[in-house]
This record gives sequence, C-alpha cells and structure tokens, in this order.
Amino acid sequence: MSLSTSVTAGLAAAAVVGAGLVGYGVYSAVDNGKPAKNEATLVVGTSSVRAEPTCYNDGKPISDAALTKCAQQAAKDSENKKLTSLDVRASDRVGVGVPKDLADKGWYAFTGSGQNRTPIIAGATGLTYSGSVSAAGLMTSDERTLVTVAAVDKDTNDYYAVWFFTLNNQKS
Repeated sequence: MSLSTSVTAGLAAAAVVGAGLVGYGVYSAVDNGKPAKNEATLVVGTSSVRAEPTCYNDGKPISDAALTKCAQQAAKDSENKKLTSLDVRASDRVGVGVPKDLADKGWYAFTGSGQNRTPIIAGATGLTYSGSVSAAGLMTSDERTLVTVAAVDKDTNDYYAVWFFTLNNQKS
C-alpha cells in the first residue's frame, strides 16, 4: 500500500510544525527570560541535565587552594550521589556544553580521574559543545563515572569554572 502524494506532504508538514513547536518549547524552557548562570550541560543520548559550576569565583581566576578544596568536595558529593547525573549505556553518545563566554577562554572535559582520564574534548576554544562521543570509551568499570568539565584560559592556565557530573553506568 502506498500513500498518496498529498497524504505524504501533509504528514511531512505536520512533522515540521511539530518539530518547530518542540524546539520552541525547549528554547522557552531553557531561556525563561533569565540570564545564564554559567551552567554546563551534560548530554547522554536524547537526555540532558544542566548544573551550575562547583568551583567558580565570580568570573575571576580560581586559586589553587580553592580548586583543591572544590575537587575534594566534588569527590565527597560523588560518593554520596549528590552530583547532577544521568544514566548511560555503552551504546549511548555523550556530549558536554559550556557557556559561550567561558568557551571563548578555552575548556576541556574528561571522564575518570588521575592517570585514568578519557577526554571528551580537549583544548577547545570558542566551541560551546563538545560533539557527541561514544559512551563505551568513556565509562569506567565502576557503578558511576565522574565527568569533569573545566573552563581554563589557554594562555594563562587560569581556571574560571569547574563542573562535575556523574554518569550512572547501566548494563545494556
């Protein structure tokens, strides 16, 4: 059975209008007429979450002592499952977004910690989204995978914001 040209055109038009309304709804929900709060976005498949920075100094460079304290707090929050999180499966794709003003300074994102870091994006300047990468290569063997996102001036190596997220590793 084949659809007539007019039925196909009608379905296509309905899909375009529907997509436009969904896009407008997402834009309205995110925009709300309020200024951005320097939130970063973690995207897994078609789901996303936003979080304010864990480490931030009102737009000024963050001291080494404050960064250390912040990382320690993030480790505790991760253990206590208090970080913003999303479920992830090996078949998913993962991406990260940061605010434009911080992206212009430079930024990176990775999973894991210490010597076992896996980059999502490294040394980006101007880009606000990492693109989507396979979750299979990002996930740790633990129950949860820590995601670190940092806005770092590429010229001075000053940190301006650091966000932490958790990927809740799900079995496929």
